[in-house]
Amino acid sequence: MGALSPWHIILIAIVALLLFGPNKLPELGRGFGKMFREFKDATSGNGGNNTSDDQPVPARKEINPAEVKNAETGQINK
Repeated sequence: MGALSPWHIILIAIVALLLFGPNKLPELGRGFGKMFREFKDATSGNGGNNTSDDQPVPARKEINPAEVKNAETGQINK
């Protein structure tokens, strides 16, 4: 079989126009675009889980090794 020729694309466009009508085709195009975008995000590993967009990452607290709490005694070593 091979790639689609321009005649195949024209025939598919005419059949889609007859089946769905001119008012429904833009909505179908948006739906397919959204589907492909979500598929691309899912396969690239993004998956829409961007933490930078959801909430800021809290700053890390600096730890001074001289003031570390002893786990056994519960006292702060200074």
